[in-house]
Amino acid sequence: MKQSLQLRTSQHLALTPQLQQSIRLLQLSTLELHQELEQILSDNPLLERLDDPLDRSVRLLADGAISSGQGQAEASAQPGAEEGQGAGETEDSGGGMADDAPGGESDADWGELGAPRLEDEDGRPQLEAGGITLREHLMEQVRVTSLSVRDRALAELIVDALDDNGYLEEPLDDIHARLPAELEVELDELRTALALVQSLDPVGVGARSAGECLALQIRRLPHVPLVTRRMALKIVEGYLAWFAQREFTKLKKALDCDDEDLREAQAVIRQCHPHPGAAFAPGQSDYVVPDVIVRRAKNGWSVALNQEVMPRLRVNSLYAALLKQGRSESQLSAQLQEAKWLVKNMRQRFDTILRVAQAIVDRQRNFFSHGAVAMRPLVLREIADTLGLHESTISRVTTQKYMLTPHGMFELKYFFGSHVATEAGGEASSTAIRALIAQLTGAEDPKNPLSDSKIAEMLGEQGMVIARRTVAKYREALKIPPVSLRKSL
Repeated sequence: MKQSLQLRTSQHLALTPQLQQSIRLLQLSTLELHQELEQILSDNPLLERLDDPLDRSVRLLADGAISSGQGQAEASAQPGAEEGQGAGETEDSGGGMADDAPGGESDADWGELGAPRLEDEDGRPQLEAGGITLREHLMEQVRVTSLSVRDRALAELIVDALDDNGYLEEPLDDIHARLPAELEVELDELRTALALVQSLDPVGVGARSAGECLALQIRRLPHVPLVTRRMALKIVEGYLAWFAQREFTKLKKALDCDDEDLREAQAVIRQCHPHPGAAFAPGQSDYVVPDVIVRRAKNGWSVALNQEVMPRLRVNSLYAALLKQGRSESQLSAQLQEAKWLVKNMRQRFDTILRVAQAIVDRQRNFFSHGAVAMRPLVLREIADTLGLHESTISRVTTQKYMLTPHGMFELKYFFGSHVATEAGGEASSTAIRALIAQLTGAEDPKNPLSDSKIAEMLGEQGMVIARRTVAKYREALKIPPVSLRKSL
């Protein structure tokens, strides 16, 4: 085969670093965005953040006095960065740099450098004290008991073997087998220590099963008739599975009781807590900060960006002045260009989120006026065609971005959904059907709940053609139990 040299021309699409950064910032959530910004700010000295996340926190000064950072934040605010400006709106110093000379900061920006800054020790957030754990709570009760050193050590051994819910999952025989033989600990001593732990607060701790946990609590419930207490104990100790599955007919036959007696025993059991140690679990505050806020306006519904999540950035005036005078290194010039890209991409990110959110609100006006039952079918392609964007861009914008509405907080993806055909030839949103299913099950008779087939039939009467298995799928998505578990006496 003879070798030859050939010249070909071709075209291909290449993602520039600026475009890659724009795509990355667009798909980040609010929390991830702020984490990304903190990393960029620590790596690029050309960037400054005008909004301090700890401005409104209460700080302890070096002399022991308590001071609020809000006043200092207002004193150090820059005249060109008014309240309500976002990442791309402080461009009197940052946005105009793309067209001006390098470091096109105004002279007024130098006042930012002379503003009073908080000391490092004052910038530390005030941490909340940790709560007491279940083990610490039980150990405090064991230490104040009048027990011998040996019995107290065995009780503490049982406490150490409990899980987070307060259950003793490991059998006593296994615990006894792990103990050194020279201690000469008898199995009866462990049983006595377990009985002591089960008498502690919270009631039900130290149980080896759910039935035993409920039985411990029922025995210590005050003001319960003896007959009702005995029946409740029989249920949790021998027929707890039937009770959980709401097999009331079998329970009445096994216990030889009527509906009234079983209803009273059921009320007693419902007063118990199956996880007594859950109250001592560390609390986690899971909350979402909205990216956009929807409000009612005179001509309909308006969308506005949440200014609390919009970082305010600018280019450092000192380094910008050095670049302007030509006394800087090439590395600073590259970092200056990166700072310009970031400010521009941040502005573009929030502008895209606002446009997509407004387009969603324009198409789901009935939802904001009447609720989820008025949701209309919507797909990504419809929003993409309206805004002249690609579907992948709409997907990135609607992922982990949240909208605060009069009906609650929703992810932007919530407003998109498939459709179900109606008898009139129209389309109904799956979200609206789920809302109707929730309404039907919420208004049903507890003694005779609606089956999936009955719900499908009722929806068919309203013109929505939907199968029983589809109703079951939507019901499970709403975390509504099946008909057998919704039945009550």
